Amino acid sequence: MDQTEDPSQQDSPLTFLPLTEITDPLQDAKVYMNFMIKHCCYDAVPTSSKLVVFDSTLQIKKAFFALVANGVRAAPLWDSKQQCFVGMLTITDFINILHRYYKSPLVQIYEIEEHKIETWRDVYLQGCFKPLVSISPNASLFDAVYSLIKNKIHRLPVMDPVSGNVLHILTHKRLLKFLHIFGATLPRPRFLQKTVHQLGIGTFRDVAVIHDNSSVYTALEIFVDRRVSALPVVNEAGKVVGLYSRFDVIHLAAQKSYNNLELSVKEALKQRTLCLEGVLKCYPHETLEVVIDRIVKEQVHRLVLVDEDQYPKGIVSLSDILQALVLSPAGIDALKS
Repeated sequence: MDQTEDPSQQDSPLTFLPLTEITDPLQDAKVYMNFMIKHCCYDAVPTSSKLVVFDSTLQIKKAFFALVANGVRAAPLWDSKQQCFVGMLTITDFINILHRYYKSPLVQIYEIEEHKIETWRDVYLQGCFKPLVSISPNASLFDAVYSLIKNKIHRLPVMDPVSGNVLHILTHKRLLKFLHIFGATLPRPRFLQKTVHQLGIGTFRDVAVIHDNSSVYTALEIFVDRRVSALPVVNEAGKVVGLYSRFDVIHLAAQKSYNNLELSVKEALKQRTLCLEGVLKCYPHETLEVVIDRIVKEQVHRLVLVDEDQYPKGIVSLSDILQALVLSPAGIDALKS
């Protein structure tokens, strides 16, 4: 459920304008909320992009290979019999398959990979899969942010209400980039000069981490049990030395190494076949403006909050930032709902 955009069509980077004084604190807090309410999803659709779609009869193995080959994290599923989109195939599905059957005494993992996507959905998920969540191109970007965070999804198909075709896949990253670029024409809120810790933006307690000598299977267990999308990797001293994300797991398919999940996280990171996002950090003294600029510039999904000695203190994700900028001023906490 992802897209690779034509680099020539991507928006040129801009930064926030110098501070324009806003005397009304309420107006100050609602600047970005009002901006996203006034713009529709179609406004955030790029002029050129690639959309990957899978037929539900495709073999699971081929589907995950195709995700890797196209550099995408998920794809809409088309059901030829029903002639409509019925869901998404995501990296989470791959993680769940590996986690459920890697140590199963009854089913070998190579047997599962020969199944079709529809078999996995119908038989092994046993009706537990959720219906496809989508949004109209005419809906507001505020509604898009709410839908992503409320439904705990990372890809939101923009679907034509008449034809039923998927026009684009909206992501947290795309929405924050849109806000960052075109929000530069707005007065800059004063809260941008506060730190994320002062604003309470991020996760600061019970942060899930993994030791670099732990197995990949252990990482999968944490992904499933804690429902997190990335794990700061720490060494024996407890200092952050890397980041292992759900997206890294898909490369087990590309390398055909999913029968060796006892591989250490340290070794798995060394075997990355593509240049993926590394561990990007932020510090307690840095302002929200600095954090947003960094996360947009580096095109990553989260920053690890560390102290000066590189010990993990929290995670600041795109969901955290969009919740704070867009939903919180409306009195909505979709992260906890």
